Amino acid sequence: MNVLSVNIGLPRQVVWKGKRVETGIFKDPVEGPVVVRTLNLDGDRQADLSVHGGVAKAIYGYPSEHYEYWKEELPNIEFSWGEFGENLTTIGLNEEELYIGDRLKVGSATLMVTQPRLPCFKLTIKFNRDDMIKRFLASERSGFYFAVVEEGELEAGSKIEIVSRDPDQISVADINRLYFGKDDDLDRLQRATRLRALPLSWRDDLAQRAAGRH
Repeated sequence: MNVLSVNIGLPRQVVWKGKRVETGIFKDPVEGPVVVRTLNLDGDRQADLSVHGGVAKAIYGYPSEHYEYWKEELPNIEFSWGEFGENLTTIGLNEEELYIGDRLKVGSATLMVTQPRLPCFKLTIKFNRDDMIKRFLASERSGFYFAVVEEGELEAGSKIEIVSRDPDQISVADINRLYFGKDDDLDRLQRATRLRALPLSWRDDLAQRAAGRH
């Protein structure tokens, strides 16, 4: 498992349907070591901090393996790493096998898996497609957000090592399925509400779903 590409970018203004919108979804691959901070990578920023960024969403990872699917789905798009606004394009990680709360050593930094990605309209801007959010959700290829447990450095080619697994064993994919009602397993739902690494907004939503099952 390793980092295939490190992608960063600062917010920029774009015109979308006649309106100026500021977005940080445009990321470009960079070479050499990049410093990992508590809230982001050096040289990277999020635009709307009310819904993006923060401790639980400091770094966004997306599996390089998903790109083949998207190339078939969107053959007119010229894909490059960072296309989905991810900071880390990874090899060997996926939503089914990563648990919420897992800790990973990436370069000299330690990251913790916190949640799947819920796409916003910025994804439609990036791909210039009104159906992109629907497509992204239907694909069940959400990627995963990390919190920074220990600052450090990483770069393209950095090894990824899982240093601890969360004992509840609720995967990123499990959270997606529970959240969107594709999994109605009550035990898994209740265990998900107790995940300390999962942000409170997710736990509250899942708790309401669990309460509705009684």
